[in-house]
Amino acid sequence: MGYLAGEYDVIVIGAGHAGCEAALAAARMGCETLLLTINLDMIAFMPCNPSVGGPAKGHVVREIDALGGEMGRNIDKTFIQMRMLNTGKGPAVHALRAQADKFLYQHTMKETIEKEETLTLRQGMAEDLIVEDGICRGVVTKTGAEYRAKTVVLTTGTYLRGKVIMGELMYESGPNNQQPAVKLSESLRNLGIQLVRFKTGTPPRVHQDTIDFSKTEIQPGDEKPKYFSFETEYMERSNEQLPCWLTYTSEDTHRIINDNLHRAPMFSGAIEGTGPRYCPSIEDKIVRFADKPKHQIFLEPEGRNTKEYYVQGLSTSMPEDVQLQILRSIPGLEKVEMMRTGYAIEYDAVVPTQLWPSLEMKLVPNLFTAGQINGTSGYEEAAGQGIMAGINAARKAKGEEPVIIDRSAGYIGVMIDDLVTKGTNEPYRLLTSRAEYRLLLRHDNADLRLTPIGREIGLITEARYEKFLEKKALVEGELVRLKETKFRPDEAVQAMLAGLDSAPIQNTTDGLTLLRRPEVTYTDLERLSPSPVELTEDMKEQVEIQTKYTGYIEKQLLQVERLSKMEKKKIPDDIDYSVIHGLATEARQKLDKIRPLSIGQASRISGVTPADLSILLVHLEHYNRVTAARSS
Repeated sequence: MGYLAGEYDVIVIGAGHAGCEAALAAARMGCETLLLTINLDMIAFMPCNPSVGGPAKGHVVREIDALGGEMGRNIDKTFIQMRMLNTGKGPAVHALRAQADKFLYQHTMKETIEKEETLTLRQGMAEDLIVEDGICRGVVTKTGAEYRAKTVVLTTGTYLRGKVIMGELMYESGPNNQQPAVKLSESLRNLGIQLVRFKTGTPPRVHQDTIDFSKTEIQPGDEKPKYFSFETEYMERSNEQLPCWLTYTSEDTHRIINDNLHRAPMFSGAIEGTGPRYCPSIEDKIVRFADKPKHQIFLEPEGRNTKEYYVQGLSTSMPEDVQLQILRSIPGLEKVEMMRTGYAIEYDAVVPTQLWPSLEMKLVPNLFTAGQINGTSGYEEAAGQGIMAGINAARKAKGEEPVIIDRSAGYIGVMIDDLVTKGTNEPYRLLTSRAEYRLLLRHDNADLRLTPIGREIGLITEARYEKFLEKKALVEGELVRLKETKFRPDEAVQAMLAGLDSAPIQNTTDGLTLLRRPEVTYTDLERLSPSPVELTEDMKEQVEIQTKYTGYIEKQLLQVERLSKMEKKKIPDDIDYSVIHGLATEARQKLDKIRPLSIGQASRISGVTPADLSILLVHLEHYNRVTAARSS
């Protein structure tokens, strides 16, 4: 028999990276929140790579932090290596990546959750959703406990009907041999929610003492690390950063894989789920890129107090005996001992076009979903959706309008718009190339883009916001000062320019004009004309990037302005696409399925042509005239 175990404003099911952000956001916005998880020991667990960040993903972590989320702060407390990637390229693709002490990362996040006053953490297996009059009202656990709430957020990761596959071996399981959630999947199907089957995988883990590092190349962290959180102050760490190591597959590796393809579930038909194109298994890589003689393999420590190493680049579902052969064919791993076997995992995911941009389910009001259940891959993508689902579940519980991040304001906005507008037929991974305004969505300016939103919704403290406004004012002030500072063609200036292989100036020139030269840095100008106020390294970076890329940034801002006009043209909820004459059949079907909120969103639906948009705009004008006439 069931019993009422508690009533809340928001319930979050699942305590992975999406669930942690969703629950913390809702609780910090003043909602009584329940975070329900299958196993309290698996909070913020990293079942795959022990790292956070990288291209586009690192941008998302900065955006989560700018909104007031936790992932950035947590990795800054627990990293064992920090490295800025793509420094030889433009600022749009600079990306921070951290190796995590995965066990410390978990424990630190759990501690943060336990300290949050309006957040209740509980172990339990959610098996059924309580839906009354078509609206989600709560959840029932395996033990019969009934938890009721105004809104519910599902962040179940890869647990929904999870199945682990390793060669000929298959068994029902969540990641890392955790219990799968089977009945919750049935509950969603019974509500009419469309699910798909996806697959992901993980490589084997090996023992540090059995690696011959002399045959590998060291990959150290940055000497002076940057941080993900805008709140983290630079500090001299007492603990040394731990290096990663680079090696490569060999001819022998490729031969072993090709000889055993008949035992690979990827090719034998044993795997029905679709895997991520951008993170293929090693057997898939060898087949798809048969002309490539070798592939990179990174050996990454899983933590400071463990001997386990993660073998990045060797994701596989081959049988255990074949995995060991593959490992020992790689330089440096000839005598390696495998501590955990790699595996593939299949799971159910929601078709994300069933969601509004708020991440609320169209079919079942008050039910939100975030993370891998929405068809994405990666901790960062999950956390980015998690904070938005938590924010919007909290706002719905309070009777407030949802918060939607525009594509031009954040990678989080790009990802959610892609998912709900276009859907995905494989696990979705964020890439910088998915953002059409990537020069505006830089790693360095996430706070300038999103902190005002975080403040408005109550996730950024007054003290932090004041510090942010001070930074903004100092950057703007320094840009004005440089514009007004004149550099004469005297000996000191010409010597500085000569030392930089930069052409001498003929006339008096302002600081901004000089700083626009590719070879001149802010530090160069600072030597000749220091700022009267002290600027941090972050502020100096802002001044330099905003100056050097001003032309490109202005061009993108004009494009955003044009787009915003289309975004402002709202489409009413009750519009009947079947009565709009002239729409192509595909456009009619897609528009009816996605139910776009604006002309801008409609324009991004595949199969909706410019001609369809013109017809839709004409219909909307007529619709608005008729509606206005009725109301008058």
